[in-house]
Amino acid sequence: MATARIGDLKGGDMSQRTYNQLWADAQVELSHLLAEELPAEPPRPQRDRVVFFQRLALLYVRYIQILRQLEKIYELMVHPQKRRVIRKILDSIIGRVLELKNEMVEKEFSEYHYMDDVLHDLKLTPSQIEIPIPRYFLSEQSRDFQERKAMLMDILKLAEVTQSLDQLMAKDMTQEEAINVIQVAERARQGRVRAKLNEESRNMSRRHRTETAGTAGTESAAICIQKVWRGYIQRKKTKIARDEEMIFLGMAMDPKYLVPCPAEVTARANEALARVKQEEHEDAYQKSLVVVANQLREMEGHDMSKTMKSQIRQWFFECRNITGAFPDYPDEEDGGSDLIFSEKSPQQLLDEIAAKEEEDSNSKSKEKDEKKEKGKKDKGKGNEDEEDEEAGLKMLPSAFLSDLEEGNKIFVDFWKTRNESRNFSQKHEVELIKEEKRKVIEAEIRVQLDEQMRQELADLKISVDKDKGGKTKANAKKKKGSKSGKKKKKEKDLTAERTLESLCQELVEQGLLKQANNVKLQDYLGDYSYLGTTLRQNDIEPMPSLSDVRQVLSLYAVLPLGSQVVHEKAPLIKAMLLVGPAGVGKKMLVHAVCQETGANLFDLSPMNTAGKYPGKSGLAMMLHMVFKVARLLQPSIIWIEDAEKMFYKKIPKEEKELDPKRLKKDLPKSLKLIKGEDRVLIIGTTKDPQSADIKSLCKMYSKIILIPRPDYGSRYILWKQLIKKKGGEITKALDLSSLAKISDGYTPGHMVQVIQSVVTKRRILQQANRPLTAAEFVAPLAKIDPVFEVEEEALKNWYAKTPLGKKRIKAAAGKEEENAPVKGKDAKKKGKK
Repeated sequence: MATARIGDLKGGDMSQRTYNQLWADAQVELSHLLAEELPAEPPRPQRDRVVFFQRLALLYVRYIQILRQLEKIYELMVHPQKRRVIRKILDSIIGRVLELKNEMVEKEFSEYHYMDDVLHDLKLTPSQIEIPIPRYFLSEQSRDFQERKAMLMDILKLAEVTQSLDQLMAKDMTQEEAINVIQVAERARQGRVRAKLNEESRNMSRRHRTETAGTAGTESAAICIQKVWRGYIQRKKTKIARDEEMIFLGMAMDPKYLVPCPAEVTARANEALARVKQEEHEDAYQKSLVVVANQLREMEGHDMSKTMKSQIRQWFFECRNITGAFPDYPDEEDGGSDLIFSEKSPQQLLDEIAAKEEEDSNSKSKEKDEKKEKGKKDKGKGNEDEEDEEAGLKMLPSAFLSDLEEGNKIFVDFWKTRNESRNFSQKHEVELIKEEKRKVIEAEIRVQLDEQMRQELADLKISVDKDKGGKTKANAKKKKGSKSGKKKKKEKDLTAERTLESLCQELVEQGLLKQANNVKLQDYLGDYSYLGTTLRQNDIEPMPSLSDVRQVLSLYAVLPLGSQVVHEKAPLIKAMLLVGPAGVGKKMLVHAVCQETGANLFDLSPMNTAGKYPGKSGLAMMLHMVFKVARLLQPSIIWIEDAEKMFYKKIPKEEKELDPKRLKKDLPKSLKLIKGEDRVLIIGTTKDPQSADIKSLCKMYSKIILIPRPDYGSRYILWKQLIKKKGGEITKALDLSSLAKISDGYTPGHMVQVIQSVVTKRRILQQANRPLTAAEFVAPLAKIDPVFEVEEEALKNWYAKTPLGKKRIKAAAGKEEENAPVKGKDAKKKGKK
């Protein structure tokens, strides 16, 4: 794809031309991808699993490239109608990326993938396939959502204030503590008095010196000032002369030719200006929608209804001429008069209506036949799997390719060749609004006309065919009966009379609804795993890097929760489990996902729910309130810290009173109620999964993410960035490479703890004279126990017992059997094959 040269262009219109060109380049790449994914002839199944995975990986990387390009364009484009088209394409690309990721996991039996060869072929760096988190997840939230969020924030702030006051009031002070407080206050008072006396004495001595010094003191002071000033002037002249000499020799650039880089200086200014223009153009677009709709109703509404009535009447009489009787009016479920206005003959419409009635009648019999066939299919499932493997691997059907094709068609048909030379400010197109609103107004008029024309048709039947409509009434009764039979039992609302605000307030007071910490996913630092592909080629399963973990959380949590369209169509993930030793950042990741998507955080950890809402009825009420508020304020995350305690094999004695297993049965039942339209995700975190029943844990959490200790590259980045964040300066005296080497086994949490103890306020002030060194961090690091390889191996062995881990081991065993040397009769059979 072509890259933008914004520095070569001037003016707002020219920058918008650049974004239009970038959009066109991205659409060209997207059209190539769609041509590959939707060929004229379906591709043959691929027998080689490695080749099939390479194709998936190539598509995955190319879609991410388009996603990164379009996300930038969307943020800077100001044309409201173009932004809507790009937004639709963006959501579809995100969904397609998630589908490809899901397919890669199923084919390679691993949550982490290494695509060094694909990056090498496309000449990309690992940073260029980083999953971008669209900024419109937070910037384009609805007004209702913003109002609810503001209400929730007010409740949380009020709860924090009251909680802190309660803690101060409830704190009982012993006699010794009271004496210590009085002593500290008295010593501080004495210190202030002493400092004041010392300051007064110093002022008296200064005054005495100046009085006794006389004229000799003034002369020495004048000489001192002259020395300093002359030295300053001479240094300044020397610097100017040196700069002029360097410019003359061609070793330095003349300042008048130095122009600041537009990308660095004006990037933020351009973004701020684009946001202002986007808001202005969006307001104008929304007002224009109302104005154009009213104009069309006044100008064209009467003519529309008149032509529709004449068409419907014409259809009545054409059907009577063909069949000898007036037809039945199409039902609302079938589209009403919309079927009549489609480009079909009356006979075709009648055939369609008759075919639909036959389908409805035969649907029940088909369901029975399908139930009978299910048993037969389950028996022969093993043989079918073998046949599928022999036939080869095929890509699963996609729910987003049709939307991508439609968005690409809109761009090609309308925006690609459109002349916008007159639309300098990139405002909305009125003609496009008219086309959209005509369809809406036609649909409104059609709904109103349907009732009138049904009555007119009934009158015609009575007057012409002398039909009293007995059959139609009977059919209507049957249909009503069938509809009522299909109704399912609704879930009982235990809090129907309560407001959302009261429910939120109660959950906050009970500590079940919390405010997420202000951290971003990019704050979870880590480097790319450069040895992944090499280890896999040698049949060694590599441990993922922290960068891989960040990528997986973006795909499984952030992207689906951020977009309603994506969540409804993409592979549904209801619950995921983060497994790793203490300090690797599991809690931070949960809070980061909340911040990136604007999600609310509910805490159903066993230790947090202990003693709250006792009894079965109380437990049911607690879960009902949490899931009800989570749906109403979606996106929402339900966090379960120490998730292993809910599925303990054996409860420790000290935790028996807390009843950590009280949610074991009811929470999985509530999990089944989460559907595609509910942007609710359960995230569990655990550092000791071995103490839980693995079957129950895997049944609850469909995705299990293993988070390892940081590798050398990640440790180097962590030390560097965390020291900078704390206020430390990275100099040559600080050997980060050695520090990263000796900190093998230590987690990011350990590093933060060590840096806080070394890089204090006092040490920051001393850096100018005494720079930081690696030796200063060794002593506090040695006091902390690292995560040993035994603990990490135990987690790897546990993960191997999960469903995905078992599939991975089975696939590896199959490869070994294929590559093993064959002897005797088996060798002859293999040769014949």
